[in-house]
Amino acid sequence: MTNITLDSILDHSLLGFNISQSEAVVLLKQSDPEAIAQIQSTADKLRQKQAGNTVTYVINRNINFTNICEQHCSFCAFRRDDGDADAYWLNWAQILEKSTDAVHRGATEICMQGGLHPQAQINGKSLPYYLKLVETIKSEFPHLHLHAFSPQEIQFIARLDEISYTDVIIALRDAGVGSMPGTAAEVLDDEVRRVLCPEKIDTATWLEIVSTAHKLGVPTTSTMLSGHIETPEQQIGHLEKLRSLQQTAIETGYPARITEFIVLPFVGQEAPKSLRRRVGRDQPVLADALLLTAVARIYLGNYIPNHQPSWVKLGLDGATEALKWGCNDIGGTLMEEHITTMAGAVGGTCMEVETLQSAIASLKRPYKQRDTLYREIGNGE
Repeated sequence: MTNITLDSILDHSLLGFNISQSEAVVLLKQSDPEAIAQIQSTADKLRQKQAGNTVTYVINRNINFTNICEQHCSFCAFRRDDGDADAYWLNWAQILEKSTDAVHRGATEICMQGGLHPQAQINGKSLPYYLKLVETIKSEFPHLHLHAFSPQEIQFIARLDEISYTDVIIALRDAGVGSMPGTAAEVLDDEVRRVLCPEKIDTATWLEIVSTAHKLGVPTTSTMLSGHIETPEQQIGHLEKLRSLQQTAIETGYPARITEFIVLPFVGQEAPKSLRRRVGRDQPVLADALLLTAVARIYLGNYIPNHQPSWVKLGLDGATEALKWGCNDIGGTLMEEHITTMAGAVGGTCMEVETLQSAIASLKRPYKQRDTLYREIGNGE
């Protein structure tokens, strides 16, 4: 009976129909290797249909401008308190130096996020500080795409300055922010969030801020932190919220929408002990991440065609394997990565363009450089 159900779900998806939440849970709960191979094959066929055969990548740099943070998420090994020996807060010259180096190395994008530092203010206000971050980069390099500030950071600025999310997003957009990372999503389920990140915004607020960004013409990405305490039902609930959000953006005609979906498997090696003990392992389980990747393609692909693995969390070999499970993009060069690496990830902090190209070519798939919004750059291969 399970096989018949599995076949009908996969056949339905290959005909271009959306599968239901309950059907997606059936897929995620498969353990038989033959069934999982069928799911992989379906995801790969849908990837080909929805995104093509070319694997894309972006030349970008991460700038995490501070690790000082007022929150205490149970999975985070990056945050520090002000005054800790290894706490840091980049000054304007350091931000510009990192941006200059990125440009010299061919970057088209700066991805900028940081801890929630209450003292990150100018004249007693948070928004001017964040605008200065943007201005520091854009005044020198107006052509650089600035992919910056998660929904959590938007709420943080709005709360401290007692202004609306709309006001914050408009100000950042007009200053030069080109798109927003869909991070701080973790799992969009408040029962999970009460354990993982009780001080973070709740599910409804995350969705509200991302939807507001789309209405205001600011594209976002989307992510899921997976493989910790969440259930398959909660994982699919997360995907449903993203699919519904994107459907609304498309059907209502918002000027922007979600550009990509990224599975971010939990790395617990250096995470706070309470969650490490509860999860019971330090590194992601590749098989679980791949199955979720495939199901995400099947569930979201009609609305979010670009799917990306995390080579930082899975390693390059794992990320390359994910290109067979529904992903059409291998991510960015990053140039420096602190948040996941400090959690104990083994994937590294920087990837050379040639290394990404070689990984893609090993699958006998063509590659192409893209910009943040998935517009192709150059000739590729």
